[in-house]
Amino acid sequence: MSLSRPIRMHRLFAALAFSGAFLSAAAQVASYGDKSMGENRGDELPRVLQQVGVSQHLNGQLPLNASFIDDTGKPVTLGTYFNGKRPAVFSLVYFDCPMLCSEELDGLTGALEMVKLVPGKDFDVVVVSIDPSDTPAKAAAKKAFYVKRYGRPETADGWHFLTGQLPAINAVTDAVGFGYVKVPGPDGKLTQFAHASSIELVTPAGKMAQYYLGVEYSPKDMMLGLIEASGNRIGSPVANILTYCYHYDPQTNKHSLIVARVVQLGGMVTVAGLGGFIFLMFRRDIRLGRDHDILQPADDFPDGTRKG
Repeated sequence: MSLSRPIRMHRLFAALAFSGAFLSAAAQVASYGDKSMGENRGDELPRVLQQVGVSQHLNGQLPLNASFIDDTGKPVTLGTYFNGKRPAVFSLVYFDCPMLCSEELDGLTGALEMVKLVPGKDFDVVVVSIDPSDTPAKAAAKKAFYVKRYGRPETADGWHFLTGQLPAINAVTDAVGFGYVKVPGPDGKLTQFAHASSIELVTPAGKMAQYYLGVEYSPKDMMLGLIEASGNRIGSPVANILTYCYHYDPQTNKHSLIVARVVQLGGMVTVAGLGGFIFLMFRRDIRLGRDHDILQPADDFPDGTRKG
């Protein structure tokens, strides 16, 4: 064995130790809602998140006269979509959200792909922005993105992305039980929102029938929930385990990604890269060792004479 091989093995063990330390650090990242900031302990929510959440107002009535603008720029009332014909999947987000809002809509779309019901025929999807600065153009872009992702463009008439002003937004969030707080973005301006992630099923008459919390939803539960909501049946409360959308801590002036999976993904990518590097180094060492053994002459020739 050449003298360089122990050195390479030493580097290998160092790389493995580094990757183990990285994974250990990633494993210690707080899960949703557990990130401590300021004077909070690790098992407490940040103070701003203690002001937000979802209260399940089952059988509560949506304000059907609340005025919004749809994704075509047309003025509508919420009652346009709750006229006794079919139930709806209801979501409160904002279109410039840098975090969980997209994951929520991704999870919703993924679940609906496996539901044997048709938007626009069996139910509607109604997405309302909580940001009064969102525009119909942004709503149209979001709608186009998710209808394309859903993969059935003929259902576009069943997807509705709405924008509005604070009186209408607050009337809806109060009725749903959806708490949110405006927080500073990276530039220090109040352009982002702290809120919990959830979707709701609403009866054809506009009453809250079921809540689903988080960003991933069971297609089976959603289909059964829509069928029950279509018959004006009200579901039961679910465990209030919330996933928070929050990006900025104005007290410490630091950013906080509470989505632990981002860090975990980074850890997996790093470990995969190290694994590939280690594999290539092993192959290189084996090849160099083989070449060294082939090229290195023996000390003596078969007849006993010395080489050279």
